[in-house]
Amino acid sequence: MLLQGKTAIITGCNRGIGKAILETFAKNGADIFACVRKESDEFTEIKENLEDKTGVTITPVFFDFAESEQVKAAIKTIISSKKPIDVLVNNAGVAAGSIFQMTAIPCLKQVFEINFFSQILFTQGISRYMSRSKKGSIINIASTAGLIGDAGMTSYGSSKAALMFATKTMATELGPFNIRVNAIAPSITRTDMFDQMDEKARNLLIESSALKRPAEAVEIANVVLFMASYLSSFITGQILRVDGGLIK
Repeated sequence: MLLQGKTAIITGCNRGIGKAILETFAKNGADIFACVRKESDEFTEIKENLEDKTGVTITPVFFDFAESEQVKAAIKTIISSKKPIDVLVNNAGVAAGSIFQMTAIPCLKQVFEINFFSQILFTQGISRYMSRSKKGSIINIASTAGLIGDAGMTSYGSSKAALMFATKTMATELGPFNIRVNAIAPSITRTDMFDQMDEKARNLLIESSALKRPAEAVEIANVVLFMASYLSSFITGQILRVDGGLIK
């Protein structure tokens, strides 16, 4: 129960890594603002089952990171609850792949809007609120794609690289408010995105790792839990690779 009595915000938590983080945080006692793009019966069922099993409160917040006005409205909704926020997990994002010379600029801008600009906007608003309590942990979900420069990763990798750089400056500026900021950079993880990847590229990454397998979503969620809890109280401004020993 590492997050007993804490309140967390998790974005993009209806599937994949985000869903695993939602489940892991609930099992560890956190009340959660669960941010997803739109309401669905499937997500409602996930939320209600978790509340029944764990006794925590999960409050859905529906908005689209592609729409800045919706992002601003979500910030207001969360702050209006007047609940102190202890943890923010920026997990929402969109994947995209194309070789550099064929990357359309509008597509590049769209990826950056969701994976970087809106993440910054959301974190600005939430971190101002967190600063009042002079405590907290912000975890940005990045990717090894922002570190290793594989072919076809111009849009996605660049957006994640920007988020990782911003993580370091956030840590420097928010440190005086006792807010820690770190990023986690997973490699291949068994999610919907795993199934969408080119099989050859996917297998090449797996074979380039020491453990020779993809991560399970819960293995990433466990690292996020560590970064959110008191166990990592002196860690900030770091990019933690969770990649099974990717030799790149």
